[in-house]
Amino acid sequence: MATGKCQCGAIRYEVSGEPAHSAICHCADCRASSGAPMVGWALFQQDVVSIEGTPVAYQSSQNATRHFCGTCGTGLFYTNPAIFPGGIDIQTATLDDQSAFPPQAHIQMAEAPPWMATANDLPKFDRFPGE
Repeated sequence: MATGKCQCGAIRYEVSGEPAHSAICHCADCRASSGAPMVGWALFQQDVVSIEGTPVAYQSSQNATRHFCGTCGTGLFYTNPAIFPGGIDIQTATLDDQSAFPPQAHIQMAEAPPWMATANDLPKFDRFPGE
C-alpha cells in the first residue's frame, strides 16, 4: 500500500499493488500543466486507487483529463480512456514515499527540450550553490 497527497493535504490517496509502469514523461502537455521540464507517473487500474477529497478535473485534450487540487494546485492524476482504459496515472512526486515506484523509463523524448540530452552532465549541489 502506498499513500500520497497534494501539498496542502486536501486530497489524499492510497494505492495498492504495483504499477503497470512508472515513467518520467517529457511531453509538452505535461510540461505545460506542471510548469516543470518533466513529470513522473505511475499507472494503476482505477479500482486499486482510493481518493479522499475531490480533485478538480481539467480536460487537457480530446481524451485526456488532468486532476489537481483546487486549493493548492498540485497536479495529482491523469486519465485517458483512449490509451489507458480503466487506468489512472498518479504523479509520483505526490507519493509520501519517494522510493515507492522508481521510474523505469523516460517517455515522450521526442518532445523533450533539446538540453535534456546533457542535463545529467550539469553540476550537482546538495543545496543551493555556495551554501
